[in-house]
Amino acid sequence: MPHPLSQPAATSAGRSAPRWPVRAAPLAAAVAAAAVMVSPSAAFGATHARGMTARTSLVHQVMAYVTAAGTHTSTVTPIQTATNTTLPPVKVGLGPEAVAVTPDGKTVYVANTGGDTVTPIRTATDTALPAIKVGQTPQAIAVTPDGRTVYVANTNSGTVTPIRTATNTALRPVKTGSGPEAIAVTPDGKKAYVLNFGALNGTGTVTPIRTATNTALPPIKVGPSPQAIAITPDGKTIYVANTNGTVTPIRTATNTALRPVKVGSFPIVIAVTPDGKTAYVADADGDTVTPIRTATNTTLPPVKVGSGPIAIVVTPDGKTAYVANKGSGTVTPISTATNTALRAVKTGSGPIAIAVTPNGTTVYVVNELSGTVTPIRTATNRILRPIMIGGSPLAIAITP
Repeated sequence: MPHPLSQPAATSAGRSAPRWPVRAAPLAAAVAAAAVMVSPSAAFGATHARGMTARTSLVHQVMAYVTAAGTHTSTVTPIQTATNTTLPPVKVGLGPEAVAVTPDGKTVYVANTGGDTVTPIRTATDTALPAIKVGQTPQAIAVTPDGRTVYVANTNSGTVTPIRTATNTALRPVKTGSGPEAIAVTPDGKKAYVLNFGALNGTGTVTPIRTATNTALPPIKVGPSPQAIAITPDGKTIYVANTNGTVTPIRTATNTALRPVKVGSFPIVIAVTPDGKTAYVADADGDTVTPIRTATNTTLPPVKVGSGPIAIVVTPDGKTAYVANKGSGTVTPISTATNTALRAVKTGSGPIAIAVTPNGTTVYVVNELSGTVTPIRTATNRILRPIMIGGSPLAIAITP
């Protein structure tokens, strides 16, 4: 049976929603991105004119983009990280569940799971461009380091759609395995690795795609119903979390799977430190995070966190990993030097996604059930005033 934190839910389009919140581009990608889901707040109407004027002078400042599905309207809300104020929400397609930002920070791409489209947003003006038709149930999105191509995983079509960013046109879809649900692009941009969930409790696979030709290479067998994928900053190893309590390392030079690493009982998310020495794996059943030494693919003692850990982000300096615990409504900071948990930080209800600013000063936590985003100052691990989003925010992306 699927884990309670990843149980599919019916969408208004009659399909299944993602088993877990779709995350932004992997840590190893050249884009420092994060994503959030939001719906309109009454405050936007009062600040609309002022916000548009302020945005003009903040084009080159760091912005966070949060996606949310409301009752009648799906939106992406821009947040000025310098002031933690929101700008008017941007209307997108039905069920925006994944978001990524180009390396130059000029365009945000939003995958609309219920509408089978991708909406580009120009960050200079925060305006939506015409939606791009992709496959069924687009659930993950990643941008190549050169910013030329966006790859979109279409779960119900079993395909990945490449999008040329210069023209915002979809290219011929690439056939992958069953249920593609996550993507990691190598730092050199030569390959995109697509995680295929497959049949429930069946063997999952990872499909490599040559980005130069958009051709799929032979699939790599991993564990059953894989949940998450991450890549080391040097691009040499990919880590895949499987629902049988293991993580499968894959050597990208040969596209071969190595011996599985035992971690917890239900690993659901992975984050790799900027130096590539440690991969942190959250176990949603055991309420722990297990560090893996990437040099030897051996585990260190698990770190106890809150209930239902579901998202992890590592600060750019690599000193702290922040873990969002959906069940307990907290974030647990972990000191990577000692792999010890610090005092948990109380956030809103149902924290489901997390991102950090490029300078590492602030972590943003998306609270699905509260309809808010909680900023945390990393220097003190103190929360700032919650940012009202409304609706059901699910994902966040931060510009470079």
